[in-house]
Amino acid sequence: MKINVLFLLLFSLAAQSLRAQATPPIIPLPGSYQEVTGSFLLDSKTTVYINDPSFSDEALFLQKILFDMKRLPLSIQSQPGSRSISLLKENRAGNNKEGYSLKMSPKGVTLSAGDKEGIFRGITSLLHLISASEDNSISCWNIEDAPRYEWRGFMLDESRHFFGKEKVKQLLDWMAFYKLNRFHWHLTDEPGWRIEIKKYPLLGYIGGIGNHSDSDAAPQFYTQEEIREIVQYAAERKIVVIPEIDMPGHARAANRAYPQFSGGGSERYPEFTFDPGNEGTYQYLTDILKEVNVLFPSEMIHLGGDEVHFGNEAWNHNEGIKTLMAKHNLKDLPQVEKYFMVRMADSLFAMNNKILAWDEMADISLPSEKTLIFWWRHDQPAQLEKALEKDYKVVLCPRIPYYFDFVQDSTHAVGRRWSGDFADLKKAYSFTPEKWVKGGRLEQVVGMQANLWTEVIATPARFEFMTFPRITALSEAAWGQNNDYDDYLERLKLQIPLYEKGDLYFFNPFNVSQTPEPKR
Repeated sequence: MKINVLFLLLFSLAAQSLRAQATPPIIPLPGSYQEVTGSFLLDSKTTVYINDPSFSDEALFLQKILFDMKRLPLSIQSQPGSRSISLLKENRAGNNKEGYSLKMSPKGVTLSAGDKEGIFRGITSLLHLISASEDNSISCWNIEDAPRYEWRGFMLDESRHFFGKEKVKQLLDWMAFYKLNRFHWHLTDEPGWRIEIKKYPLLGYIGGIGNHSDSDAAPQFYTQEEIREIVQYAAERKIVVIPEIDMPGHARAANRAYPQFSGGGSERYPEFTFDPGNEGTYQYLTDILKEVNVLFPSEMIHLGGDEVHFGNEAWNHNEGIKTLMAKHNLKDLPQVEKYFMVRMADSLFAMNNKILAWDEMADISLPSEKTLIFWWRHDQPAQLEKALEKDYKVVLCPRIPYYFDFVQDSTHAVGRRWSGDFADLKKAYSFTPEKWVKGGRLEQVVGMQANLWTEVIATPARFEFMTFPRITALSEAAWGQNNDYDDYLERLKLQIPLYEKGDLYFFNPFNVSQTPEPKR
């Protein structure tokens, strides 16, 4: 298992504060915690003990981190030593697979969980504690922890600007460090198609040409081998990868490659849609989804479904669509759109996949147990209410505060605002579903997610600037411990040296002038 540089950096940081802390230096803050007397010494005599072979990968992950940075030859043992880090499989109350217990004393560290996910989350908490220690002497804490939400996501748009495999892996490392567990990968849109489809190779070679900044840029897309590599890399970090293949709108890149399936567009958004009046379109897209399904074991594919009205003007003059409307008694273009999405959802269901979609699709009647709606339009709470009334599960990712392409400080000039409002750190931290969802429906909220749209994010520096440190605020809110902003800021200060050591071009809320806003 490859160990990314992020985790190695943890051990090169001096302590930023040696005073006793009321809360552990961990983001997201654990559910319950107590500092205990003494410290645990991490040295060459330390061993890693597991009581169940199913935790072997997690033990190996921890072993390699400690060896690569500290050159500590910690062996993995089937019996506890005199000073061990013990990874124990134990039955836990409830069914939260990510829950864990961490108990520390000068004699040893015990991490217990019922599942691999819980052990891994506990390991990341231990890494936070180690990173806050001056040397190899780690302050001892007892922790009981589990997330409130099962979906703690981050979406990356690589259609508008492509960042590549290593950048995605770096993001996955940071996601794992902050206990985020869903990577929503926006791989297709108007500017570029970013995933190889072997049956339709021109999607990559032609559809992959260009980006939001340069329509003539050389084609960039992920091969299926690279996709598998990234999906496996994420799985090792207990992150599920969900691809998005946007339809029926935002299809211009695909339509450049295979124009016979284009439904046309509008003057502002040419060739924006797939053609619902062409029966071949459904087989074409189903063939694509079959290849995507093989690459992503998540059993979930996001089909977009948003903003179709931006570019469906040509549907009014499409003879195939007119025939379709007459045959199925479809009265208007929104009904054509619904017909299209129901058929594509059926294709997914036949592959044992759930359909994920943006909140426009709350207008459609789909099986609630197979559908997940992403509420993004914070100015349309009625759309969220509609999804909940149809018994859909929902992920909350409203533009304010979770569109990370929005500016994060009043001094910033590049990026989006909404009627002057922007998505600052405090808003990202303080977001709670209770503001938007009535009590009886809260159980339908599976979690929350930040979306990094990349129209104005063309470089790694700006990618980092717009992500860090807001990703930590998302983490704490999604874990369910976002009730003390001042304490969070104190713990956030301990992350700043880590960002500096990692050469991240981050926004520093404690020293705004340290990193000027990148322009692209």
